[in-house]
Amino acid sequence: MRLRLFRICATILLCMTALCCAAADRILFTRLGPAQASLFVSNADGSGERGLTQGALDYNPAWSPDGKWIAFTSERDGSADLYRIRTDGSGLERLTDDPAFDDQSAFSPDGSQIVFVTTRAGGTANLWILDLQTHRAKPLTSGRGGDFRPAWSPDGKWIAFSSDRESSLPMAKGRWEHLHIVDIYLVRPDGSGMKRLSRHGDFCGSPKWSHDSKSVVAYCMPAEDTWTYRVRVMEGETTLMRIDVASGDATPMSVGPGVKIFPSVLPSGEAAYVRRDTQAQGVFYSNGKAGPAGDVRWPSWSPDGSQLVYGRVATAQVPSSASRKVWSRNPGYELVSTGILPAYDRTGERYVATGLAENLRDSTLMLTEGNGPAKKLMESKDELIIAPQWSPHGDAILFGIGKFSAFLDFAIGAKKPLEATNGGAQVAIINADGSGFRKITSGANNNGFAAYSPDGKRIVYRTMGPDGDGLRIMNLQDRSVTTLTMDYDNFPAWSPRGDLIAFVRRVNGDFDVFTVRTDGKDVRQLTHAKGNDAHPSWSPDGEKIVFTTTRMGFKDEALYTSAPQPYGELFVMRYDGTQLEQLTDNQWEDGGPAWQPRKK
Repeated sequence: MRLRLFRICATILLCMTALCCAAADRILFTRLGPAQASLFVSNADGSGERGLTQGALDYNPAWSPDGKWIAFTSERDGSADLYRIRTDGSGLERLTDDPAFDDQSAFSPDGSQIVFVTTRAGGTANLWILDLQTHRAKPLTSGRGGDFRPAWSPDGKWIAFSSDRESSLPMAKGRWEHLHIVDIYLVRPDGSGMKRLSRHGDFCGSPKWSHDSKSVVAYCMPAEDTWTYRVRVMEGETTLMRIDVASGDATPMSVGPGVKIFPSVLPSGEAAYVRRDTQAQGVFYSNGKAGPAGDVRWPSWSPDGSQLVYGRVATAQVPSSASRKVWSRNPGYELVSTGILPAYDRTGERYVATGLAENLRDSTLMLTEGNGPAKKLMESKDELIIAPQWSPHGDAILFGIGKFSAFLDFAIGAKKPLEATNGGAQVAIINADGSGFRKITSGANNNGFAAYSPDGKRIVYRTMGPDGDGLRIMNLQDRSVTTLTMDYDNFPAWSPRGDLIAFVRRVNGDFDVFTVRTDGKDVRQLTHAKGNDAHPSWSPDGEKIVFTTTRMGFKDEALYTSAPQPYGELFVMRYDGTQLEQLTDNQWEDGGPAWQPRKK
């Protein structure tokens, strides 16, 4: 009996050791979001700027009512959590420690509590309240959609916030990015009395209270402009509105021109805000004066209005070819952010990705071997090299080249889609050393997002245009093409086993992940969530698929992240759509995953 018990214990120990020692699966992906942001304090006019935090990704500061503390969000220890620090930079204290996304804190009038945004309950953004003495948190709001930017009324009776809970997340005109339809709501600190304050249908966000608690100030715009101003600094106009709490009447404020965001009401009663347009960038006041200049984000004023704390992004928004490890909800998956739509070769020793030039118009195909620096294989002027894929033998690289609107619009800030159907893009191949460029598709259709079969004899790619939509399979020996599907399908990925092709199809206005056999039969829908699922990528053994999805919704107001799709999260599932698991949880845009093959 003792011997049997010993053997059982030994077996359990061996299994635990194997689990602990098993190498994590490494997944590359593209993150559109800052790698580093620091907080600064200055006088109201911008003079005397000094650093408060450095060397991490810190954002969304909030000054305490007694003027002694600044609460903020940081990803310095993994997921986004709340911290506070004294105004002189001392006394750093962690306030939350949860794998969920915690952000956008606001103090109660007596400074004893913080209301904040979190994904702790179900993964979407809701409001919770944190007791600063006990560090215990409790839910305030729940339900579908996201709740953002809470603000506690000076009399302590209400919490104002913005929310897209009544939005169906419609797409921008002619596009697949979601508009952000957001309203202003009120709720009592005990969760009762919730009511919508603004008129539904467009956008009003970031409410801030007047000092008599009788009105809130918000910035508002037509729904379509939540796409227009999301990514690039450009000419335009948003409106600051004063909304009466009792009647709901909204009155425009005369505060000056420009794309105005991050509104605030100072002790003097004047309004302050950030301008983000081509004519001016920085903090401005309704009396015509200016504060800190440049790309200033997340301002919060001291209780007397004489100082403010704010953030500056220290790294470029455009993804670079340099790789950086980021936090994962599951330690069994190591997540690494790198260039646009990366792809490993079969050995797992090298990968390629797209890089954007400093002028944001030219693109490059970059190769990274091992832990070495990225080197340029090919450069294209005014066209995008996108979605590269290695041949099974590692001797060639397949990619699309031409006009692809999602990325070029991001790069140059175009208001209208660039993706044309009259030959806007084609599939091309180069040798692994960058030589031998040749296009292998032609014609009026827009072709791209190609992938090799495991034996390297065929490719699958998507096409759209006058010659029909859907997926096509090309025999590389004779260039003959057969039709696989004829729907609005995209992002095909050939299973390493060779039997299935994963792809994305539009169904009732949403995009979902499907699989199909290589003969076009047995089409199966794997995902069914509201929103868009895209960029499926197979695990090396063909057992799992990692993909990006919008199903968890926005985590903040659309203009504050400066990404086209600031709701993209990575999920993984089995090849049949079961065992779904979320890997990322943040307010940035995550997409284009690529699974690293096990090194032999």
